[in-house]
Amino acid sequence: MVTKQQRQRQLAREKFERQQQRRGTAQARRRRRNQVIAAVAAVVVVAGGGAWLAVAASDDDDKSTNASASNTPTTQPSAPQSPTPNAKPKTCAAPAPGEPTKEQFGTEPAMSIDTNAAYTMTLKTTCGEVKVALEAAKAPHTVNSFAFLAGKKFFDHTKCHRLTTGGLAVLQCGDPTGTGTGGPGYKFVDENLGTAGPDGSASYPAGTVAMANSGPGTNGSQFFLVTGDSKLPPNYTPFGKVTGGMDVLTKIAAAGTEDGGSDGAPHENVVLDSVTVAK
Repeated sequence: MVTKQQRQRQLAREKFERQQQRRGTAQARRRRRNQVIAAVAAVVVVAGGGAWLAVAASDDDDKSTNASASNTPTTQPSAPQSPTPNAKPKTCAAPAPGEPTKEQFGTEPAMSIDTNAAYTMTLKTTCGEVKVALEAAKAPHTVNSFAFLAGKKFFDHTKCHRLTTGGLAVLQCGDPTGTGTGGPGYKFVDENLGTAGPDGSASYPAGTVAMANSGPGTNGSQFFLVTGDSKLPPNYTPFGKVTGGMDVLTKIAAAGTEDGGSDGAPHENVVLDSVTVAK
C-alpha cells in the first residue's frame, strides 16, 4: 500500500517532470525560431560584405499567429530537425565545358542601353532554359550592368549557389566563385524599390528577378529568382520577370537543397552554361 508520504513524493516527481518537459519544449521552440530566422535572413556574402534577404520574425513564440499574416512559417515541430542528406536523384544535365572568367572591373559600366527598349535575358542552365523580361525603364543601372556583364561572358559557367524554400523561396546565382563571396568588382545603386506594407515587407511574387545585396547601394552581380511568392523588406532591386522556364525553377526548388534543409546549396547542380541579353 502506498503511504501518504510516498504519494506526495510521486506527485512532486511528476510535477518536476512536467516542468522539465515544458522547459524543453520552450527551448525547442526557441531553437526552431532561430533556425527559421537564419534560414530566411541569411544570404550569401557579396564582394566584401554580407548579402542578405531579411524578413521579420515573431518576438513571441508562445502567441498564436495567423499564417496568412506572418512573414515566417508558423508551424513548429516538437523538436528541432537536423538536416539529412538529400537522397533524390539528380536530373539536370552535366555543365557545358568551361570555367567562369572571374574577370574584375574597377567601375560600373557607362550607360549604353536604350531605357525605352525591351530587353530579354536568356539563362541557359543545366536544368533548362529560363527567359527573363528585363525592366530597363524601371531599373536602368541594373539592366545596363547585366547587359555589360553578359556581353563579357561573366556569368557563363557560374553555379547557382543557394536555394531557400518555405517562407522565402529563391534561387540565388551570379557569383563567379560559386561561394557567395564573389562579384564583378564594382557596385551600383538600388532601383525600383517598392513600399513596405504595415508588416514592414513587400511582395516578391514568383517569377520576380531581383538583386542580392549587402546593404544600400551595394549591388554587384549576385541576383535571385523567386521560385514561390515571398515577402521581403523592399530593399532588393526587382529588375525583371520570368516569361519562360518557370517550370525549370519549380523543378529545381522541388528537388530541395543538398543537405535536405530549407537553406543551402541546391540539390540539383544548377550551372549557368551561358547568359545573354538581347534587345
